[in-house]
Amino acid sequence: MFIAISILIIIASLLLTFVVLIQNSKGGGLAANFAAGNQTFGVRQTADFLEKATWTLAIIILALCILATAFTPTRKQSDNAVLQKLEQTGTTTGAPEFPTTIPGGEAAPIEPVADPAAPAEAE
Repeated sequence: MFIAISILIIIASLLLTFVVLIQNSKGGGLAANFAAGNQTFGVRQTADFLEKATWTLAIIILALCILATAFTPTRKQSDNAVLQKLEQTGTTTGAPEFPTTIPGGEAAPIEPVADPAAPAEAE
């Protein structure tokens, strides 16, 4: 459904672009080609039609964009797949194991590390 709505948005956007390009900001454009005043679909009717088409297409695009958010595919399936892979690999908890010997074979001195959250002791 999301793909169908996306296609409709693209079609409406192309139509809106076409309608806007037909119009002239000075009142000309396609309406200027119909110069005869006694025509049934005269200059004013053309300009009114193009203006109504512009607003209608803009409202249609807005409504379709809001509707598309309701049908946006979720990523729960892919998230579940990632969680399953993590469970299969066996995640480890805690601190990593570091070597306790120096390359010469001696035992490395282990110094206690002060906890930064602990209050400092008075000397």
